[in-house]
Amino acid sequence: MAIFEGAGVALITPFTEAGEVNYPKLTEIVEEQIAGGTDAIIACGTTGESSTMSHEEHLSVVRHVCEVVNKRIPVIAGAGSNSTKEAVHLSQGAEAAGADGLLLVTPYYNKATQGGLIAHYTAIADSVKIPILLYHIPSRTGVTMKAETIVKLCKEVKNIVGVKEASGNFSGIAEIMSLADGCVDLYSGNDDQIVPLLAMGGKGVISVLSNVAPQQTHDICQSFFEGDVKKSCAMQLKAIPLINALFCEVNPIPVKAAMNLMGKEVGPLRLPLTEMEPQNQERLAKELKAYGIL
Repeated sequence: MAIFEGAGVALITPFTEAGEVNYPKLTEIVEEQIAGGTDAIIACGTTGESSTMSHEEHLSVVRHVCEVVNKRIPVIAGAGSNSTKEAVHLSQGAEAAGADGLLLVTPYYNKATQGGLIAHYTAIADSVKIPILLYHIPSRTGVTMKAETIVKLCKEVKNIVGVKEASGNFSGIAEIMSLADGCVDLYSGNDDQIVPLLAMGGKGVISVLSNVAPQQTHDICQSFFEGDVKKSCAMQLKAIPLINALFCEVNPIPVKAAMNLMGKEVGPLRLPLTEMEPQNQERLAKELKAYGIL
């Protein structure tokens, strides 16, 4: 059984003006996501600025999200690292904090071999009991996981159950699903490709768009699952201009700007991320209005 089906939000982490985690605001946005129909919360991923958090902050945020959600929907914790030892530590900590699953990015910078990737993921999976999603995003990590590697891990390691695919390589994704024989739970890692990946047997999306449009992102998936592919596709296409604006600078710069434009007061980014360029913020505000959010 899949960890979740539908739209999981790749949740931002709100900060105070002093740059500390804003826990009251975190509670608020988690509640808004649940009320908006989000099917799962993904805490401390790329969008949550996990790369600028200490391990203590990281696990504190995961614990807080788990406590707020209180098993109403699944919580998946980002716990990847380019160090297997650190990834094991974060994964065990997230499991102890109450996470229902883990999202583990390929180890960046090291450029492990395919055999190294298998050893890395197997070591982490052996250290925990909760299910694991691989996270394939070569544009950020510099590492490509072959389809055979993804399928081998899902077939041979009991608690590795699927992959968040953000490569954008439809041929590679089709190869995964061709080899998988049903053993890989596929999630889109790109908001502009939800429907195509659902058409290849995907279970849903891990979404940045859901931060600002949770109900609409959920409905794209739900309409597809209910057999109304035409409606699902129309909703996907309607969202494309907003999605493009949300990625006109590196994520999560635009989505935090969008939430602040919406009056959510989620605070600043942590360096080395900086505030959105004025011309891009104007574009973003225009698309939020066109989409009916502002």
